[in-house]
Amino acid sequence: MGKDLVTAAFTPYDRVLFRGRVRRCLDVLSEMLATEPFQADGPSAGLEIEMNLVDGEGGPSMRNAEILADLADPRFQPELGRFNLELNVPPRSLAGAGLADFEEDILDCLRAATECADKGESRLALIGMLPTLDPEHLVPANLSDNERYRALDAEIAGARGDHFRIDIQGTERLVAGSDSIAPECACTSAQFHLQVAPADFARYWNASQAVAGVQLAVGANSPFLYRRRLWAETRIPLFEQATDARPDEFAAQGVRPRVWFGERWIDSILDLYEENLRYFPPLLPELGEEDPVTVREAGEIPRLYELRMHNGTVYRWNRPVYDVAGGRPHLRVENRVLPSGPTVTDVLANAAFYFGLIHQLAEDPRIRHELAFTDAEANFQAGARDGITARQTWPGRGETPAVTLVRDVLLPLAATGLDRFGVHPAQRDRLLGVVEDRCRTGRNGATWQTAAVRAAGERGRDRAAALREMTQRYVEFQRTNEPVHTWPV
Repeated sequence: MGKDLVTAAFTPYDRVLFRGRVRRCLDVLSEMLATEPFQADGPSAGLEIEMNLVDGEGGPSMRNAEILADLADPRFQPELGRFNLELNVPPRSLAGAGLADFEEDILDCLRAATECADKGESRLALIGMLPTLDPEHLVPANLSDNERYRALDAEIAGARGDHFRIDIQGTERLVAGSDSIAPECACTSAQFHLQVAPADFARYWNASQAVAGVQLAVGANSPFLYRRRLWAETRIPLFEQATDARPDEFAAQGVRPRVWFGERWIDSILDLYEENLRYFPPLLPELGEEDPVTVREAGEIPRLYELRMHNGTVYRWNRPVYDVAGGRPHLRVENRVLPSGPTVTDVLANAAFYFGLIHQLAEDPRIRHELAFTDAEANFQAGARDGITARQTWPGRGETPAVTLVRDVLLPLAATGLDRFGVHPAQRDRLLGVVEDRCRTGRNGATWQTAAVRAAGERGRDRAAALREMTQRYVEFQRTNEPVHTWPV
């Protein structure tokens, strides 16, 4: 999302040209899928981890620009808010010790970033939503200094033509408003990428949609916003509402939101790109330098700039990705469901569970034929709302507690999927064991946060003080890299 723009001033004519170029890109991609060998040399995976900068009292530290300048590591980039960073971990094979190598690389990167943050009187927090945020933190002045973010803010707010309204009913209720997309800065995630062959893409995307609810149930880590306890994964409804470009009358007419679960199983990646073009007007209609038809006629691989730019402004929880690396095109499923943290171990446990599970479920025809898409979406909402106590609907099981479904059915499938990827058994067992232990103890990031705040309240802290204390303890425990289900309350 962080690529800068050449221009931020767009005209209606720019939008017409852009839509035409997206159409040309889509036609070229369709032809390439039928004739071009895409890169699919084995299971290649990647990770993106967003994080927050916090000050000594656990509040947001608006210092990402100076910390990034000091760090000077291109793997780290700014995110939407001045208190956000993103780490892009280079892709690698999952086979053998691939997951362990991911973990070591991430820890090395975070050690260097921590040193720079310490010099800026800040600390790193891998968390889905910083619990100490207040409305005055999430304002346009605290957006990162990036032209694309400013342009997105202007375009989305202009399309809506009204204030953004936040209304989240959880354990407590939050009603708030904003005149910009700045509240989205509160949402920090861990994103998983899996490269797949074109013929396999639909099955992997469908499997990813099917497991989104259980991912949230076991991985929720965002229970607080503006001092209120809301959903286990409040990041989901906040992101949906804070970037909703639809005027109220458009929403009432059934116009699709840009943050979107989807509405059907697919047969091809082209289904998703066609929906993008059909349902969503361009937000950032900047034209690339290449003409994809001319590039293709010259026997070269086009970047499909406009297709990718438009896709980057449709916020699917499982997003299609077309890219070119080493002169060869490839496709990826980008899984955007989960929050960041609590620790690197927890992130890698979530990754192992996801990668292994969808690798196995992609071969199971029941996912499409016996699980209604509406049930998959209901599972997603239940997982976000209720977290580890959620119930999920699953083929052959009906409605069942998520922890029971995970322990009895999904963890064995994930283990088999990781075996098929060639993951070392010790890595498989260690990381999937973290997920199993969360289910056994009923403890994930969201439940630890709520228990720690409750305990602080019982010691006489008011809500604001309890959230600050909990956040400070969270950061200290995070540095141990011991999984969250082992943390003392």
